Amino acid sequence: MDPVGIAIIGGGIFVKEQHIPAALASPLLSIKAIWSRSLKTAQEAAKLIPGEAAPVDLYSTDSGDGKSYEDILKRQDIIGVIIALPIIDQPDYIEKALAAGKHVLAEKPIAKDIATAVKLIEYYKRVSAETNASLAIAENFRFLQGWVYGAEEVKKLGKVTEFVVRMNSMMEKSNRYYNTPWRTVPQYQGGFLLDGGVHFTAALRKLLGKENAVESLIAQTSLVSSHLPPVDTINAVLKTKSGAVGSYITSVGSKMEAFDFHIECEQGVVKAEGDKVITIRGIGKDAVTEEKVFEKSSGVKEEVHAWAESILTGSPNPNQTPELALGDLELMEKMLTSGDQDGARQKLEYQHFV
Repeated sequence: MDPVGIAIIGGGIFVKEQHIPAALASPLLSIKAIWSRSLKTAQEAAKLIPGEAAPVDLYSTDSGDGKSYEDILKRQDIIGVIIALPIIDQPDYIEKALAAGKHVLAEKPIAKDIATAVKLIEYYKRVSAETNASLAIAENFRFLQGWVYGAEEVKKLGKVTEFVVRMNSMMEKSNRYYNTPWRTVPQYQGGFLLDGGVHFTAALRKLLGKENAVESLIAQTSLVSSHLPPVDTINAVLKTKSGAVGSYITSVGSKMEAFDFHIECEQGVVKAEGDKVITIRGIGKDAVTEEKVFEKSSGVKEEVHAWAESILTGSPNPNQTPELALGDLELMEKMLTSGDQDGARQKLEYQHFV
């Protein structure tokens, strides 16, 4: 079977460091074209394609007639597109690709807010009924084995009784991602809290599972570091439909450092740190501690290959549905909204997508 012809839409840091290597690593995919806003950026991305690979055509806004994004979508040899563009712009490019009948793998978050995401999903359902095009959202945390294993351990320990999430870090001005203009002056809620934060809401939702979906929350937000507007810190209290209450503490502008997810259950505790999971079975002196360490990975190669498999089989991967991404976005947005409203309680409605 011939590899699936795809185009890479975007030429930023993550495309060059993750998407292109992941697509090259999958025997099911063949990169046919790269589009970026500028030809220079597209050319820089194309340098990562090895010489022995098939020639890659370059498209950009400034390349003239016949080299636009719309021209890529007209090509019959391009079956799918991987889209990694600024959060504000991405939904429009997704809709155009779906309308052209292309399968889409789009970077998280699915959109800048819940309303835009719901509108996009509704559009997708209408169009896909005619074109059979699929929309997958790239949340690589769902392909990291630590989170998968942690979720399995939680299920073994009985009912979830409480949980604590702590993530403190500092997004320095010298960071490469900070110095992308659309992130430095964000035109979307939450700034870096939204951009990277949906990774962590996805991780928490994975660990808690459907039976412990978050039902409501209250939160306070603040701006600790002035270069990270509009806010860079969240302190939230979450309540699940099963009655468990937990805290969610995160900051991208903090001098403190933390990255841990603690899930307490009736019969023990699971501590997940991404590539390491500690399971404590039992209580007190009779407790038994097990530690499992996983190979460090971004999960992008796994998610891109899974997307390729879904195109060939015609069955969307359950870890890449837009509804899952909507749930990740909703949890983050509701914390930000509560903070904007001085801690007003927020009800959630899309957390059953787990």
